[in-house]
Amino acid sequence: METFKVVFDSLEWQEAMPGARFKIFSDGKKQMRLLEFTSEFVEPNWCEKGHVGFVLNGELEIDFDGKIVNYIQGSGIFIPTGTFTKHKARSVTPSVQLFLVEDV
Repeated sequence: METFKVVFDSLEWQEAMPGARFKIFSDGKKQMRLLEFTSEFVEPNWCEKGHVGFVLNGELEIDFDGKIVNYIQGSGIFIPTGTFTKHKARSVTPSVQLFLVEDV
């Protein structure tokens, strides 16, 4: 990595679970993730982590405890941390790719 530059093409994909993989850069406080879900991905538990990011391609659906919100390509994502924003994501299209910036 060059100073202040992250080259995602040089990072290896890591499998999170079936249908979900990511590339990650972390400085120990913040992380950037390139994340890909396929239609095979099923989130087993509610996520309470905060996420800030962008849908690069595809369409994502997020279930906020019964309230469904769709995010198409080009949509921004801003989910604060907490139980009041617990959520589960799934890919509406065969795959969806996101860029996220998160606290570690």
